[in-house]
Amino acid sequence: MALIKHGKLVADDFVDATALEALPPKGKIIVSVSQWRAERAQLVGREIGLRLKSDEPPELIAEDVNLFSVIALEFPVFRDGRAYSYARILREQLAFTGELRAVGDILMEQLHFMLRVGFDSFELSSTDALGDYAAALADFSVWYQPTGDGHATAIQLRTARSS
Repeated sequence: MALIKHGKLVADDFVDATALEALPPKGKIIVSVSQWRAERAQLVGREIGLRLKSDEPPELIAEDVNLFSVIALEFPVFRDGRAYSYARILREQLAFTGELRAVGDILMEQLHFMLRVGFDSFELSSTDALGDYAAALADFSVWYQPTGDGHATAIQLRTARSS
């Protein structure tokens, strides 16, 4: 699995501990919601991440959202888009500023839209993850809908050009 973060291929410093019965005593780990709830006292103060499944909305961890360095939102199948909504909730309503990672069944055609809603890293199973990422970003240059990513919309660009 390749990890693309802010457009660069990077090493993943976090160990996914969601399938482990016993959590490693040190190091950067990603835990599940149930692990977080069971081990919260031991995990607070440690650099950790959280993996949210598609049926686990961010409101479950709203009070603790800024204790996580990474929140990985799972796309179990490409047609399950709940993680898009969860990303916007995390960024816009819960003010999460850490790494927002897309994991699971990620199609290259969806990367552009994932960036628009606040994802900044992606676990990709591609053999040329960086090349595929660059190609996916080149698909669009103008946007109609405003989002929190800061890109000007088509109407804003048209208005600015005519001024």
